[in-house]
Amino acid sequence: MKRLSYIFLILAVVGTLTIYQAVIVKAQEEAEPTLEIESVVCRDVVDRDPLDPYDPENPFDVTVEKLFCWTKIIGAQEPIEITHVWYWGETERAKIVLEVAGTNWRTWSSKIIQPHEIGDWHVDVVGPDGEVLKTLEFAIKE
Repeated sequence: MKRLSYIFLILAVVGTLTIYQAVIVKAQEEAEPTLEIESVVCRDVVDRDPLDPYDPENPFDVTVEKLFCWTKIIGAQEPIEITHVWYWGETERAKIVLEVAGTNWRTWSSKIIQPHEIGDWHVDVVGPDGEVLKTLEFAIKE
């Protein structure tokens, strides 16, 4: 009789552990992956890397003509899209949708800067669900 009780106890423990493990696996599958993001505004992109990133101590000069927003995304589990939204002050100047097709992906957009567009700028890096992942502030001086 004792042996039968031990067998039922062992079966109960094994069954409970199996159910617990299944719940953990399902929770992990349903959890949204966390995206890691690195992003800069820069003067150029060479070999998929940013060149001459923005330095608040030395704002871009109005003669810059063109700037780039470079973004590296790590952790995308499937192809997604991100968006770079460029703002001059509070005025949206450009919205560029970019494909992220791998778990470690670099992409960028560019914006031609008009001579009269002096002042504060920012770029919002927007994720696939519309959430702002990062805001990059920069300035253009005369």
